Order: sequence, then C-alpha cells, then structure tokens
Amino acid sequence: MKKLSVIALVGVGLLAASCNKEKSADTAATATEQKVAESKGEVLAVDVATSVVNWKAFHKGGMAPRWGTLNVKSGDLSVEGGQLTAGNFVIDMNTIKVDPASVTEKDKKPGDLEAHLKNPDFFDVAKNPTSDFKITSVTDLKDAPKDAIAGANKTVSGNLTLSGKTVNVTFPAKVEVTDNSASVQAKFTVNRADWGLKFGTSEADPAEWMISKDIEIGVDVKAKK
Repeated sequence: MKKLSVIALVGVGLLAASCNKEKSADTAATATEQKVAESKGEVLAVDVATSVVNWKAFHKGGMAPRWGTLNVKSGDLSVEGGQLTAGNFVIDMNTIKVDPASVTEKDKKPGDLEAHLKNPDFFDVAKNPTSDFKITSVTDLKDAPKDAIAGANKTVSGNLTLSGKTVNVTFPAKVEVTDNSASVQAKFTVNRADWGLKFGTSEADPAEWMISKDIEIGVDVKAKK
C-alpha cells in the first residue's frame, strides 16, 4: 500500500510538471520596473463599460481551473500616426469575480473563493484596492508565437503592479487603432510569486506541490474619443 501511494504521488507530480510545461509557452517575459512610455499624440479615455481583465488560475497540476473577471476602473491609451504610443489602466481589485461554472465541487462556493482571493493570503484588497498596468514600450511583432492571442501584431511591455509590487512584463498583443478608437487585447501567463503572492507555493508540504504559481491574464481594453 505504501509503495502504491508513492507511485501515485510520483504520477501526480509528473502530471503537474506536464501541465505546467504546457501553460509555460505563453509566459510573459519579466524584468525590473522600467520607465513609462511618454504619452504622444491623442489621448483616448478607456471605455470602462466594455473593457475587462480576465483571469484563470490552476491547482492540482493544472486541473480544476478557476476563472473569472476584474473590472477596469479607469485609464487611457495614447495614439499618434495610427500607432499606439503609450497607455495605462487601473484595475478595481474589489470587483474580482469567480465564474460559478469553474467551481464544480459540491462543497465549494464561488463567494468563498472570492473572499479568499481578497484577503491577505492573496491580493489583500483592503490594503491594495487597485492594481495597474502602465505601458513602457510598443513594438511591431512580425512572427507571433503560436500561443499568442489571435491577430497579435505588437509586442507590448509594461509595468504591472499587483499587491503593491511592480514588475515589468512583455507579451504579444493585438493592437487596433482607428480614427475614433484604440484597443489592446492579449493573453499571457505570469508567476504570481514574482509579485510576492506566495500562498500555497511552499515545496516543504507535498500538498502544496499541486498548487500552481501560474495566473493566466486576459486583457481586453478599449478606448474611444
């Protein structure tokens, strides 16, 4: 029985490694905080009614994912000569929602998970009610990675602040600019431990080996005149 338990544990570990390897393909490159891009051209206000940040988290080696949304509180995108030059947006962490469809266990409730994500174990929204993203550079993307969002045409770098800590992230994005609007769409994965969100990341406890550090972030920000 003991031998069987060890084999099962090894199997779970291999599954976890496999799932994490699959998700790592779209992991954003990270660096220290960079100088924010200078706003040039016309400044368009972010449409908070149509903009959203999606999130997805995993545990048990990538299984039993949880996902949901966060509201964009404010922001703007700067455009000049038909190109995105700068921008920023603020996320209201108190609006974090867990999609009920992602909680399939009978003994789990979306509201309980939302409360846990808001407490000091994770985002501590009482202390850090907002997060923000500030663009540091936008460059042309010729060959989009296969895991990039469909239509990705730019590489965007920006300072992402979560729980009071700022890390620069770089990822492929679909950027569209028209005469009256601009938008940024992207999907990328970050390691939450880079922002000090270390709950459940200790390798001293085998039970925590199955709690992923990865958070998949989906950005859909729209701005207009």
